[in-house]
Amino acid sequence: MNFTRWSARLPGIPGTQRRAAARTDLATAPERRADGSVPAARAGQPADPANPAPAVDTLPAREVLDRVPALVALVHGPDHRLAYVNGAYTAAFGARLLGEPARDALPELRELGLLPLLDQVLRSGRPRTLKSRKATDGRSYTFTCTPAGEADAADRTGGPGVLVFATDVTDHAEAAERLRASERRQRETAVTLQRSLLPQVLEQPDDLRIAATYQPGGTEAAVGGDWYDVITLGGGRTALVIGDVMGRGVRAAAVMGQLRTAVRAYARMDLPPHEILQLLDGLAAEIDANQIATCVYAVHDPNEGRLVYSSAGHLPILVRDENGAVVRADEPTGPPLGTGGWVHSSGSVPLGPGSTAVLYTDGLVERRDEDLDEGITALERALAGATGTPQVVCDRLVRSAGVQADHDDDVAVLVLQHPARTGHDGELFRNAALELLGGVEAAPRARAFASGVLTSWRFPAELHDLGVLAASELVANSLQHGTPPMRLRLRRTDRRLIIEVTDGDDHLPRRRRAEPVDESGRGIAIVATIASGWGARRTPGGGKAVWCEFVLPAKQESP
Repeated sequence: MNFTRWSARLPGIPGTQRRAAARTDLATAPERRADGSVPAARAGQPADPANPAPAVDTLPAREVLDRVPALVALVHGPDHRLAYVNGAYTAAFGARLLGEPARDALPELRELGLLPLLDQVLRSGRPRTLKSRKATDGRSYTFTCTPAGEADAADRTGGPGVLVFATDVTDHAEAAERLRASERRQRETAVTLQRSLLPQVLEQPDDLRIAATYQPGGTEAAVGGDWYDVITLGGGRTALVIGDVMGRGVRAAAVMGQLRTAVRAYARMDLPPHEILQLLDGLAAEIDANQIATCVYAVHDPNEGRLVYSSAGHLPILVRDENGAVVRADEPTGPPLGTGGWVHSSGSVPLGPGSTAVLYTDGLVERRDEDLDEGITALERALAGATGTPQVVCDRLVRSAGVQADHDDDVAVLVLQHPARTGHDGELFRNAALELLGGVEAAPRARAFASGVLTSWRFPAELHDLGVLAASELVANSLQHGTPPMRLRLRRTDRRLIIEVTDGDDHLPRRRRAEPVDESGRGIAIVATIASGWGARRTPGGGKAVWCEFVLPAKQESP
Protein backbone atom coordinates (compact mmCIF):
# COMPACT_ATOMS: atom_id res chain seq x y z
CA MET A 1 0.00 0.00 0.00
CA ASN A 2 1.19 3.48 -0.81
CA PHE A 3 0.99 5.22 2.62
CA THR A 4 2.49 8.38 1.19
CA ARG A 5 -0.50 8.75 -1.12
CA TRP A 6 -2.91 8.00 1.77
CA SER A 7 -1.27 10.65 3.98
CA ALA A 8 -1.54 13.26 1.25
CA ARG A 9 -5.33 12.76 1.27
CA LEU A 10 -5.79 13.21 5.03
CA PRO A 11 -6.17 16.92 5.72
CA GLY A 12 -8.13 16.11 8.91
CA ILE A 13 -5.23 14.35 10.65
CA PRO A 14 -3.67 16.55 13.36
CA GLY A 15 -0.34 17.85 12.12
CA THR A 16 -1.13 17.54 8.40
CA GLN A 17 -1.31 21.30 8.02
CA ARG A 18 2.04 21.65 9.76
CA ARG A 19 3.62 19.08 7.45
CA ALA A 20 2.20 20.87 4.40
CA ALA A 21 3.70 24.13 5.65
CA ALA A 22 7.00 22.36 6.20
CA ARG A 23 6.98 21.12 2.62
CA THR A 24 6.43 24.68 1.42
CA ASP A 25 9.33 25.94 3.54
CA LEU A 26 11.63 23.20 2.24
CA ALA A 27 10.64 23.94 -1.34
CA THR A 28 11.63 27.57 -0.97
CA ALA A 29 14.81 26.87 0.99
CA PRO A 30 17.05 26.19 -2.09
CA GLU A 31 16.14 29.61 -3.48
CA ARG A 32 17.33 31.25 -0.29
CA ARG A 33 20.59 29.32 -0.42
CA ALA A 34 21.08 30.37 -4.06
CA ASP A 35 21.00 33.96 -2.84
CA GLY A 36 23.95 33.23 -0.56
CA SER A 37 21.99 32.96 2.69
CA VAL A 38 22.54 30.04 4.96
CA PRO A 39 19.63 28.71 7.07
CA ALA A 40 20.41 28.80 10.79
CA ALA A 41 21.02 25.44 12.35
CA ARG A 42 18.93 24.43 15.40
CA ALA A 43 20.65 24.67 18.75
CA GLY A 44 22.43 21.44 19.55
CA GLN A 45 21.92 20.12 16.01
CA PRO A 46 24.75 21.40 13.75
CA ALA A 47 24.07 21.22 10.03
CA ASP A 48 25.77 18.32 8.23
CA PRO A 49 26.14 19.12 4.51
CA ALA A 50 27.13 15.49 3.82
CA ASN A 51 23.90 14.13 5.40
CA PRO A 52 21.08 16.60 4.86
CA ALA A 53 17.77 16.03 6.74
CA PRO A 54 15.23 14.20 4.58
CA ALA A 55 12.27 16.16 3.17
CA VAL A 56 8.76 15.28 4.45
CA ASP A 57 7.79 14.02 1.00
CA THR A 58 10.55 11.41 1.20
CA LEU A 59 9.47 10.02 4.62
CA PRO A 60 7.37 6.82 4.42
CA ALA A 61 3.87 7.29 5.87
CA ARG A 62 4.19 4.07 7.85
CA GLU A 63 7.32 5.36 9.58
CA VAL A 64 5.55 8.62 10.51
CA LEU A 65 2.44 6.90 11.85
CA ASP A 66 4.43 4.29 13.72
CA ARG A 67 6.25 6.97 15.66
CA VAL A 68 3.34 9.23 16.66
CA PRO A 69 2.16 8.74 20.28
CA ALA A 70 -1.49 8.78 19.26
CA LEU A 71 -3.36 5.58 18.38
CA VAL A 72 -3.90 5.13 14.62
CA ALA A 73 -5.86 2.50 12.70
CA LEU A 74 -6.87 2.34 9.02
CA VAL A 75 -9.93 0.44 7.79
CA HIS A 76 -11.48 -0.09 4.36
CA GLY A 77 -14.80 -0.84 2.77
CA PRO A 78 -18.33 -1.28 4.13
CA ASP A 79 -17.10 -3.94 6.58
CA HIS A 80 -14.29 -1.62 7.76
CA ARG A 81 -11.63 -4.28 7.25
CA LEU A 82 -8.46 -3.50 9.15
CA ALA A 83 -5.54 -2.45 6.95
CA TYR A 84 -3.14 -0.95 9.46
CA VAL A 85 -2.57 -0.18 13.16
CA ASN A 86 0.43 1.68 14.51
CA GLY A 87 2.66 0.75 17.43
CA ALA A 88 0.83 2.93 19.94
CA TYR A 89 -2.48 1.21 19.12
CA THR A 90 -0.91 -2.22 19.52
CA ALA A 91 0.69 -1.21 22.81
CA ALA A 92 -2.69 -0.06 24.15
CA PHE A 93 -4.96 -2.88 22.94
CA GLY A 94 -2.62 -5.66 21.78
CA ALA A 95 -1.82 -7.09 18.35
CA ARG A 96 -4.53 -7.01 15.71
CA LEU A 97 -5.16 -9.29 12.71
CA LEU A 98 -5.12 -7.32 9.46
CA GLY A 99 -7.85 -7.92 6.88
CA GLU A 100 -10.53 -8.75 9.45
CA PRO A 101 -13.71 -6.63 9.82
CA ALA A 102 -13.49 -3.97 12.53
CA ARG A 103 -16.26 -5.61 14.58
CA ASP A 104 -13.92 -8.60 15.07
CA ALA A 105 -10.48 -7.03 14.76
CA LEU A 106 -11.24 -3.91 16.82
CA PRO A 107 -13.70 -4.99 19.56
CA GLU A 108 -12.80 -1.92 21.67
CA LEU A 109 -14.30 0.33 18.97
CA ARG A 110 -17.45 -1.78 18.90
CA GLU A 111 -17.87 -1.46 22.66
CA LEU A 112 -17.44 2.32 22.41
CA GLY A 113 -20.14 2.52 19.74
CA LEU A 114 -17.68 3.77 17.15
CA LEU A 115 -18.68 1.47 14.26
CA PRO A 116 -21.83 3.48 13.36
CA LEU A 117 -19.59 6.56 13.33
CA LEU A 118 -17.38 4.87 10.72
CA ASP A 119 -20.47 4.29 8.57
CA GLN A 120 -21.39 7.98 8.85
CA VAL A 121 -17.91 9.02 7.74
CA LEU A 122 -18.10 6.75 4.67
CA ARG A 123 -21.53 8.07 3.69
CA SER A 124 -20.86 11.77 4.28
CA GLY A 125 -17.18 11.94 3.37
CA ARG A 126 -16.67 14.25 6.32
CA PRO A 127 -14.67 13.75 9.54
CA ARG A 128 -16.46 12.89 12.77
CA THR A 129 -15.21 13.13 16.37
CA LEU A 130 -16.19 11.26 19.53
CA LYS A 131 -14.93 13.10 22.59
CA SER A 132 -13.50 11.64 25.79
CA ARG A 133 -14.67 8.03 25.86
CA LYS A 134 -13.27 5.51 28.30
CA ALA A 135 -11.89 2.46 26.51
CA THR A 136 -11.32 -1.13 27.66
CA ASP A 137 -7.76 -0.34 28.73
CA GLY A 138 -9.13 2.03 31.39
CA ARG A 139 -7.91 5.19 29.68
CA SER A 140 -9.94 7.92 28.01
CA TYR A 141 -9.53 8.84 24.35
CA THR A 142 -10.93 11.34 21.89
CA PHE A 143 -11.50 9.55 18.56
CA THR A 144 -11.39 11.37 15.20
CA CYS A 145 -12.53 9.39 12.14
CA THR A 146 -11.40 10.86 8.80
CA PRO A 147 -12.30 9.68 5.27
CA ALA A 148 -9.17 8.39 3.51
CA GLY A 149 -10.27 8.31 -0.16
CA GLU A 150 -10.08 5.30 -2.53
CA ALA A 151 -7.74 2.37 -1.94
CA ASP A 152 -4.99 1.34 -4.34
CA ALA A 153 -5.90 -1.10 -7.06
CA ALA A 154 -3.36 -3.48 -5.59
CA ASP A 155 -4.93 -3.26 -2.16
CA ARG A 156 -6.76 -6.56 -1.57
CA THR A 157 -9.20 -4.98 0.93
CA GLY A 158 -10.60 -2.54 -1.62
CA GLY A 159 -13.10 0.28 -1.18
CA PRO A 160 -12.86 3.70 0.48
CA GLY A 161 -11.12 3.93 3.80
CA VAL A 162 -11.44 5.61 7.19
CA LEU A 163 -8.50 6.60 9.34
CA VAL A 164 -9.16 6.32 13.11
CA PHE A 165 -7.01 8.68 15.15
CA ALA A 166 -7.27 8.40 18.97
CA THR A 167 -5.71 10.94 21.35
CA ASP A 168 -5.16 9.99 25.01
CA VAL A 169 -7.08 12.53 27.13
CA THR A 170 -7.11 10.55 30.38
CA ASP A 171 -5.55 13.35 32.42
CA HIS A 172 -8.06 15.89 31.09
CA ALA A 173 -10.99 13.51 31.66
CA GLU A 174 -9.93 12.78 35.24
CA ALA A 175 -9.47 16.49 35.97
CA ALA A 176 -12.91 17.20 34.51
CA GLU A 177 -14.45 14.42 36.61
CA ARG A 178 -12.81 15.79 39.76
CA LEU A 179 -14.22 19.21 38.94
CA ARG A 180 -17.69 17.77 38.36
CA ALA A 181 -17.48 15.84 41.63
CA SER A 182 -16.49 19.01 43.47
CA GLU A 183 -19.39 20.90 41.91
CA ARG A 184 -21.78 18.10 42.87
CA ARG A 185 -20.58 18.19 46.46
CA GLN A 186 -20.97 21.97 46.60
CA ARG A 187 -24.46 21.75 45.16
CA GLU A 188 -25.44 18.97 47.56
CA THR A 189 -24.17 21.11 50.43
CA ALA A 190 -26.20 24.08 49.23
CA VAL A 191 -29.34 21.96 48.72
CA THR A 192 -28.95 20.42 52.18
CA LEU A 193 -28.50 23.85 53.72
CA GLN A 194 -31.46 25.20 51.78
CA ARG A 195 -33.79 22.39 52.80
CA SER A 196 -32.67 22.52 56.44
CA LEU A 197 -33.49 26.23 56.58
CA LEU A 198 -36.97 25.75 55.12
CA PRO A 199 -39.75 24.69 57.53
CA GLN A 200 -39.63 20.93 57.98
CA VAL A 201 -43.31 20.84 58.95
CA LEU A 202 -45.71 23.64 58.00
CA GLU A 203 -47.78 25.14 60.78
CA GLN A 204 -51.45 24.36 60.21
CA PRO A 205 -53.72 27.13 61.54
CA ASP A 206 -57.31 26.42 62.52
CA ASP A 207 -58.97 28.30 59.68
CA LEU A 208 -56.67 27.50 56.75
CA ARG A 209 -55.40 24.44 54.93
CA ILE A 210 -51.85 24.95 53.67
CA ALA A 211 -49.34 23.04 51.55
CA ALA A 212 -46.00 23.96 49.98
CA THR A 213 -43.63 22.58 47.36
CA TYR A 214 -39.94 23.29 46.84
CA GLN A 215 -38.06 22.08 43.74
CA PRO A 216 -34.34 22.95 43.47
CA GLY A 217 -32.80 23.76 40.11
CA GLY A 218 -31.31 21.02 37.90
CA THR A 219 -27.87 19.50 38.33
CA GLU A 220 -26.22 22.09 36.09
CA ALA A 221 -27.48 25.02 38.14
CA ALA A 222 -26.46 25.91 41.68
CA VAL A 223 -29.26 26.02 44.21
CA GLY A 224 -30.83 29.42 44.76
CA GLY A 225 -32.43 31.21 47.71
CA ASP A 226 -36.17 30.48 47.35
CA TRP A 227 -38.00 30.21 50.68
CA TYR A 228 -41.42 30.25 52.32
CA ASP A 229 -42.93 30.07 55.78
CA VAL A 230 -46.22 29.90 57.68
CA ILE A 231 -46.45 31.64 61.07
CA THR A 232 -49.44 31.48 63.42
CA LEU A 233 -49.81 34.88 65.06
CA GLY A 234 -52.42 33.96 67.67
CA GLY A 235 -55.96 35.22 67.90
CA GLY A 236 -56.82 33.15 64.82
CA ARG A 237 -54.55 35.14 62.50
CA THR A 238 -51.88 33.62 60.24
CA ALA A 239 -48.86 35.14 58.49
CA LEU A 240 -47.66 33.72 55.18
CA VAL A 241 -44.39 34.64 53.54
CA ILE A 242 -42.51 33.68 50.37
CA GLY A 243 -39.30 35.14 48.97
CA ASP A 244 -36.40 34.70 46.60
CA VAL A 245 -32.81 35.76 47.27
CA MET A 246 -31.02 36.77 44.08
CA GLY A 247 -27.94 34.69 43.31
CA ARG A 248 -27.04 31.05 43.79
CA GLY A 249 -25.05 28.72 45.96
CA VAL A 250 -24.38 28.46 49.66
CA ARG A 251 -24.23 32.24 50.10
CA ALA A 252 -27.76 32.76 48.74
CA ALA A 253 -29.07 29.94 50.94
CA ALA A 254 -27.37 31.46 54.00
CA VAL A 255 -28.88 34.90 53.33
CA MET A 256 -32.26 33.24 52.86
CA GLY A 257 -31.95 31.54 56.25
CA GLN A 258 -31.16 34.83 57.99
CA LEU A 259 -34.13 36.58 56.37
CA ARG A 260 -36.49 33.75 57.26
CA THR A 261 -35.36 33.82 60.89
CA ALA A 262 -35.80 37.60 60.99
CA VAL A 263 -39.32 37.35 59.53
CA ARG A 264 -40.35 34.95 62.27
CA ALA A 265 -38.96 37.30 64.93
CA TYR A 266 -40.61 40.38 63.42
CA ALA A 267 -43.90 38.51 63.00
CA ARG A 268 -44.12 38.06 66.78
CA MET A 269 -44.37 41.82 67.04
CA ASP A 270 -47.67 41.50 65.12
CA LEU A 271 -46.92 44.52 62.91
CA PRO A 272 -48.72 45.33 59.66
CA PRO A 273 -47.20 43.67 56.56
CA HIS A 274 -45.61 46.86 55.21
CA GLU A 275 -43.84 47.50 58.51
CA ILE A 276 -42.44 43.95 58.48
CA LEU A 277 -41.00 44.55 55.01
CA GLN A 278 -39.60 47.90 56.11
CA LEU A 279 -37.64 46.15 58.84
CA LEU A 280 -36.50 43.39 56.46
CA ASP A 281 -35.32 45.98 53.94
CA GLY A 282 -32.85 47.45 56.39
CA LEU A 283 -31.73 44.04 57.60
CA ALA A 284 -31.12 42.75 54.05
CA ALA A 285 -28.79 45.69 53.36
CA GLU A 286 -26.86 44.93 56.54
CA ILE A 287 -26.52 41.21 55.79
CA ASP A 288 -25.06 41.72 52.31
CA ALA A 289 -25.29 44.99 50.41
CA ASN A 290 -24.54 43.17 47.15
CA GLN A 291 -27.50 40.82 47.37
CA ILE A 292 -31.16 41.70 47.10
CA ALA A 293 -34.27 39.65 47.65
CA THR A 294 -37.92 39.76 46.68
CA CYS A 295 -40.57 38.96 49.26
CA VAL A 296 -44.31 38.92 49.93
CA TYR A 297 -45.59 39.02 53.51
CA ALA A 298 -49.33 38.48 54.01
CA VAL A 299 -51.64 38.13 57.00
CA HIS A 300 -54.98 36.31 57.00
CA ASP A 301 -57.62 37.23 59.59
CA PRO A 302 -60.69 34.93 59.46
CA ASN A 303 -62.82 37.65 61.02
CA GLU A 304 -62.04 40.05 58.17
CA GLY A 305 -62.23 37.55 55.29
CA ARG A 306 -59.30 39.25 53.55
CA LEU A 307 -55.62 38.70 52.92
CA VAL A 308 -53.64 41.82 53.82
CA TYR A 309 -50.22 41.84 52.16
CA SER A 310 -47.17 43.85 51.21
CA SER A 311 -44.78 43.04 48.35
CA ALA A 312 -41.11 43.90 47.88
CA GLY A 313 -40.53 43.35 44.18
CA HIS A 314 -42.20 39.93 44.23
CA LEU A 315 -44.68 38.36 41.82
CA PRO A 316 -48.41 38.97 42.47
CA ILE A 317 -50.49 36.72 44.69
CA LEU A 318 -53.20 34.82 42.80
CA VAL A 319 -56.58 34.20 44.47
CA ARG A 320 -59.37 31.99 43.14
CA ASP A 321 -62.77 32.61 44.71
CA GLU A 322 -65.45 30.03 45.41
CA ASN A 323 -66.83 30.44 41.87
CA GLY A 324 -63.50 29.73 40.15
CA ALA A 325 -62.67 33.33 39.16
CA VAL A 326 -58.99 34.20 39.58
CA VAL A 327 -57.85 37.62 40.83
CA ARG A 328 -54.29 38.93 40.53
CA ALA A 329 -53.26 40.99 43.58
CA ASP A 330 -50.53 43.05 41.91
CA GLU A 331 -50.76 46.31 43.88
CA PRO A 332 -49.03 47.76 45.78
CA THR A 333 -45.51 46.51 44.97
CA GLY A 334 -42.29 48.15 46.10
CA PRO A 335 -38.65 47.50 45.13
CA PRO A 336 -36.80 44.38 46.35
CA LEU A 337 -35.39 44.13 49.85
CA GLY A 338 -31.95 45.58 50.30
CA THR A 339 -32.39 48.53 47.94
CA GLY A 340 -33.35 51.01 50.71
CA GLY A 341 -34.96 54.42 50.41
CA TRP A 342 -38.50 53.15 49.88
CA VAL A 343 -41.58 53.31 52.11
CA HIS A 344 -43.60 50.12 51.65
CA SER A 345 -47.39 50.02 51.84
CA SER A 346 -50.01 47.32 52.36
CA GLY A 347 -52.87 46.18 50.15
CA SER A 348 -55.57 43.55 50.53
CA VAL A 349 -57.47 41.00 48.49
CA PRO A 350 -60.66 39.09 49.46
CA LEU A 351 -60.10 35.57 50.80
CA GLY A 352 -63.44 34.34 52.03
CA PRO A 353 -64.65 30.76 52.61
CA GLY A 354 -64.09 28.57 49.54
CA SER A 355 -61.17 30.66 48.26
CA THR A 356 -57.66 29.50 47.34
CA ALA A 357 -54.55 31.70 47.26
CA VAL A 358 -51.19 30.91 45.63
CA LEU A 359 -47.83 32.47 46.48
CA TYR A 360 -44.89 31.43 44.26
CA THR A 361 -41.40 32.33 43.05
CA ASP A 362 -40.34 33.27 39.53
CA GLY A 363 -39.00 29.80 38.70
CA LEU A 364 -42.61 28.65 38.29
CA VAL A 365 -43.57 31.19 35.60
CA GLU A 366 -40.39 32.66 34.12
CA ARG A 367 -39.10 31.24 30.83
CA ARG A 368 -36.31 32.46 28.59
CA ASP A 369 -38.40 32.38 25.43
CA GLU A 370 -41.51 34.17 26.67
CA ASP A 371 -42.63 37.26 28.56
CA LEU A 372 -43.04 36.95 32.33
CA ASP A 373 -46.62 38.16 32.15
CA GLU A 374 -47.44 35.29 29.80
CA GLY A 375 -46.21 32.85 32.41
CA ILE A 376 -48.38 34.44 35.11
CA THR A 377 -51.39 34.35 32.78
CA ALA A 378 -50.78 30.64 32.12
CA LEU A 379 -50.60 30.08 35.88
CA GLU A 380 -53.93 31.87 36.31
CA ARG A 381 -55.53 29.50 33.80
CA ALA A 382 -54.04 26.50 35.57
CA LEU A 383 -55.27 27.73 38.97
CA ALA A 384 -58.79 28.28 37.64
CA GLY A 385 -59.04 24.57 36.86
CA ALA A 386 -57.03 23.20 39.78
CA THR A 387 -59.24 21.72 42.49
CA GLY A 388 -58.63 19.43 45.43
CA THR A 389 -56.51 19.69 48.53
CA PRO A 390 -53.73 22.31 48.75
CA GLN A 391 -51.09 19.64 48.06
CA VAL A 392 -52.97 18.47 44.97
CA VAL A 393 -53.23 22.06 43.75
CA CYS A 394 -49.46 22.51 44.35
CA ASP A 395 -48.62 19.44 42.29
CA ARG A 396 -50.98 20.40 39.46
CA LEU A 397 -49.58 23.92 39.20
CA VAL A 398 -46.02 22.61 39.10
CA ARG A 399 -46.89 20.07 36.41
CA SER A 400 -48.81 22.60 34.32
CA ALA A 401 -45.73 24.86 34.33
CA GLY A 402 -43.58 22.01 32.99
CA VAL A 403 -41.26 21.95 36.00
CA GLN A 404 -39.13 18.78 35.99
CA ALA A 405 -36.02 17.53 37.77
CA ASP A 406 -33.73 19.27 35.27
CA HIS A 407 -35.50 22.63 35.58
CA ASP A 408 -32.98 25.47 35.38
CA ASP A 409 -34.32 27.49 38.34
CA ASP A 410 -35.56 26.88 41.86
CA VAL A 411 -39.33 26.75 42.35
CA ALA A 412 -41.26 27.40 45.57
CA VAL A 413 -45.07 27.31 45.74
CA LEU A 414 -47.29 27.99 48.76
CA VAL A 415 -51.01 27.22 48.49
CA LEU A 416 -53.58 28.13 51.13
CA GLN A 417 -57.29 27.43 51.21
CA HIS A 418 -59.99 28.97 53.36
CA PRO A 419 -62.50 26.11 53.35
CA ALA A 420 -66.24 26.72 53.35
CA ARG A 421 -67.55 24.78 56.34
CA THR A 422 -71.12 23.55 56.57
CA GLY A 423 -73.07 21.10 58.67
CA HIS A 424 -71.34 19.57 61.67
CA ASP A 425 -67.99 21.03 60.60
CA GLY A 426 -69.58 24.47 60.54
CA GLU A 427 -70.80 24.03 64.10
CA LEU A 428 -67.17 23.88 65.26
CA PHE A 429 -66.47 27.39 63.96
CA ARG A 430 -68.60 30.07 65.59
CA ASN A 431 -68.40 33.85 66.04
CA ALA A 432 -70.18 36.20 68.44
CA ALA A 433 -69.64 39.94 68.97
CA LEU A 434 -70.96 42.66 71.27
CA GLU A 435 -70.58 46.42 70.81
CA LEU A 436 -69.66 48.12 74.10
CA LEU A 437 -70.89 51.67 74.60
CA GLY A 438 -68.93 52.31 77.78
CA GLY A 439 -70.21 53.34 81.18
CA VAL A 440 -70.64 51.39 84.36
CA GLU A 441 -72.97 48.88 82.72
CA ALA A 442 -70.42 47.80 80.08
CA ALA A 443 -68.56 45.31 82.28
CA PRO A 444 -71.72 43.48 83.56
CA ARG A 445 -73.09 43.32 80.00
CA ALA A 446 -69.83 41.86 78.73
CA ARG A 447 -69.79 39.18 81.44
CA ALA A 448 -73.41 38.25 80.81
CA PHE A 449 -72.83 38.11 77.04
CA ALA A 450 -69.74 35.94 77.37
CA SER A 451 -71.48 33.59 79.80
CA GLY A 452 -74.45 33.15 77.51
CA VAL A 453 -72.34 32.50 74.41
CA LEU A 454 -70.06 29.98 76.12
CA THR A 455 -73.05 28.19 77.58
CA SER A 456 -74.67 27.92 74.13
CA TRP A 457 -71.40 26.51 72.77
CA ARG A 458 -71.61 23.81 75.47
CA PHE A 459 -68.24 24.39 77.02
CA PRO A 460 -67.53 22.62 80.32
CA ALA A 461 -67.95 24.61 83.51
CA GLU A 462 -64.24 25.15 84.12
CA LEU A 463 -63.56 26.50 80.63
CA HIS A 464 -66.78 28.53 80.79
CA ASP A 465 -65.67 30.27 83.99
CA LEU A 466 -62.16 30.95 82.68
CA GLY A 467 -63.59 32.43 79.50
CA VAL A 468 -65.94 34.72 81.38
CA LEU A 469 -63.11 35.87 83.66
CA ALA A 470 -60.81 36.58 80.71
CA ALA A 471 -63.52 38.54 78.89
CA SER A 472 -64.25 40.56 82.03
CA GLU A 473 -60.58 41.48 82.56
CA LEU A 474 -60.00 42.46 78.92
CA VAL A 475 -63.12 44.63 78.89
CA ALA A 476 -62.16 46.26 82.21
CA ASN A 477 -58.70 47.04 80.81
CA SER A 478 -60.24 48.60 77.71
CA LEU A 479 -62.70 50.65 79.75
CA GLN A 480 -59.92 52.03 81.94
CA HIS A 481 -57.20 52.66 79.34
CA GLY A 482 -58.99 52.71 75.97
CA THR A 483 -61.43 54.91 74.11
CA PRO A 484 -64.63 54.17 72.15
CA PRO A 485 -65.62 52.43 69.97
CA MET A 486 -65.22 49.21 71.90
CA ARG A 487 -66.14 45.68 70.91
CA LEU A 488 -66.01 42.23 72.53
CA ARG A 489 -65.62 39.31 70.14
CA LEU A 490 -65.68 35.59 70.94
CA ARG A 491 -64.65 32.99 68.41
CA ARG A 492 -64.38 29.24 68.62
CA THR A 493 -62.66 26.85 66.23
CA ASP A 494 -62.29 23.11 66.35
CA ARG A 495 -59.18 23.56 68.52
CA ARG A 496 -59.42 26.74 70.57
CA LEU A 497 -61.51 29.54 72.10
CA ILE A 498 -60.45 33.11 71.23
CA ILE A 499 -61.55 36.21 73.13
CA GLU A 500 -60.71 39.65 71.71
CA VAL A 501 -61.49 43.24 72.74
CA THR A 502 -60.88 46.22 70.44
CA ASP A 503 -60.98 49.94 71.22
CA GLY A 504 -59.93 53.26 69.67
CA ASP A 505 -56.72 53.85 71.64
CA ASP A 506 -53.46 52.64 70.05
CA HIS A 507 -51.51 52.33 73.32
CA LEU A 508 -50.64 48.63 73.68
CA PRO A 509 -50.89 47.09 77.15
CA ARG A 510 -48.00 45.17 78.62
CA ARG A 511 -47.78 42.68 81.39
CA ARG A 512 -46.21 44.04 84.55
CA ARG A 513 -45.80 42.95 88.10
CA ALA A 514 -48.25 44.70 90.40
CA GLU A 515 -47.16 45.53 93.92
CA PRO A 516 -49.42 44.58 96.86
CA VAL A 517 -50.43 48.22 97.38
CA ASP A 518 -51.33 48.83 93.70
CA GLU A 519 -55.03 49.20 92.97
CA SER A 520 -54.67 48.30 89.26
CA GLY A 521 -52.33 46.57 86.84
CA ARG A 522 -53.40 43.01 87.55
CA GLY A 523 -55.85 42.43 84.68
CA ILE A 524 -53.36 41.50 81.95
CA ALA A 525 -51.35 39.43 84.46
CA ILE A 526 -54.49 37.44 85.32
CA VAL A 527 -55.29 36.87 81.63
CA ALA A 528 -51.72 35.78 80.91
CA THR A 529 -51.90 33.31 83.81
CA ILE A 530 -55.17 31.59 82.97
CA ALA A 531 -55.03 31.65 79.14
CA SER A 532 -52.91 29.51 76.79
CA GLY A 533 -51.64 32.69 75.15
CA TRP A 534 -52.35 36.38 74.79
CA GLY A 535 -51.22 39.37 72.73
CA ALA A 536 -51.99 42.86 71.49
CA ARG A 537 -51.68 44.64 68.15
CA ARG A 538 -52.57 47.91 66.52
CA THR A 539 -55.47 47.78 64.08
CA PRO A 540 -55.21 49.27 60.54
CA GLY A 541 -57.85 51.94 61.10
CA GLY A 542 -56.35 53.10 64.38
CA GLY A 543 -56.76 51.70 67.84
CA LYS A 544 -55.76 48.30 69.15
CA ALA A 545 -56.94 44.75 69.71
CA VAL A 546 -56.10 42.72 72.82
CA TRP A 547 -56.75 38.97 72.69
CA CYS A 548 -56.28 35.73 74.54
CA GLU A 549 -56.97 32.13 73.64
CA PHE A 550 -57.66 28.80 75.33
CA VAL A 551 -56.79 25.43 73.81
CA LEU A 552 -59.82 23.16 73.87
CA PRO A 553 -59.59 19.70 75.41
CA ALA A 554 -59.65 16.90 72.87
CA LYS A 555 -63.08 15.77 73.97
CA GLN A 556 -64.43 19.28 73.35
CA GLU A 557 -63.49 19.44 69.66
CA SER A 558 -67.15 18.93 68.84
CA PRO A 559 -70.09 20.42 70.73
